Amino acid sequence: MSNEPSETEGADTGRRGVLRAAATTEATMAGGAVGCAPPGAPASPRDAAAPAPLRRLGRTGAQVEPVSLGGEGILRTTGRHREAVPVILEALRLGVRYCDTAPAYQQSQDYYGEAFRAAGPRAREQVFLASKTHARDRDGALRLLDDSLRRLGTDHLDLWQLHDLRESDELDAIFGKGGAIEAVEQARADGRVRHVGITGHHDPQILVEAMRRYPVDTVLCAINPADPARLPFLTTVVEEARRRGVGVIGMKIMAAGRLLQDRAASPGELIHYAASHADTVIIGCSSIAEVRENLGARALPFPMPPAERGALEARVAPRAGRYDTFKA
Repeated sequence: MSNEPSETEGADTGRRGVLRAAATTEATMAGGAVGCAPPGAPASPRDAAAPAPLRRLGRTGAQVEPVSLGGEGILRTTGRHREAVPVILEALRLGVRYCDTAPAYQQSQDYYGEAFRAAGPRAREQVFLASKTHARDRDGALRLLDDSLRRLGTDHLDLWQLHDLRESDELDAIFGKGGAIEAVEQARADGRVRHVGITGHHDPQILVEAMRRYPVDTVLCAINPADPARLPFLTTVVEEARRRGVGVIGMKIMAAGRLLQDRAASPGELIHYAASHADTVIIGCSSIAEVRENLGARALPFPMPPAERGALEARVAPRAGRYDTFKA
């Protein structure tokens, strides 16, 4: 299994350039005024839309919106602060409630830390912040956790997830003596972590087994209209999570952009579909424009009607293998 970053490194643009690029957004956040546009700013889709109904993220009790900010896209790069930090700041300005990142996502955590500092002292506390550990042992996981907290500029994570579970041997290591679950227990006890989750997009049965072994609070899994064709997560992981009161977070909703490249579906359709199954979906964004477009979908009428979901699945099915290459 590999958790290596997948994007090439970008040019180093410098901290001062980031703050200049984000100046308008930073001013908006002064005094904690998250979600309020500065005077004279052009309206974004979220500014004009009615507030989206909030959903409960399983037993965490957190209130989340249908669409949240992922930790990839421009955030899964190195040295691209000038582009990445304003993307986070725009999401904060538009009132995003859930933010995702991971140690494996290159400088994603550093960008978040810089954005929280630029946005003001209340910004961090107004989001449910999730990161991950790809270490399977106690000591390695704790080292990653402390590094995450330092880079994010916070003293706790709202959600710490066991990242990219793929094989039974990994579960044995995690839940055995000296495994990462001991780090989870210690970090929850001392306040560094509030909730625990699991993530995976390879084999749904591994996530189901992990939920049986430990009372996790959330599961992050792949959800898009190609799912029913092979190794489905919807009828396995999502159903098991609902039965146990575990929060469901959707990812891979655009199949790494392939569904869009093929014009198989629009971004709105894919968000509508995935967020009809999950409590929230995380989307990596490459620009401020993408943040506005994706978060604007929060105003869609959820859930998508069953007939529309079925039609979308049927439309995608002939090329489903192209859209689930991340599966076993």
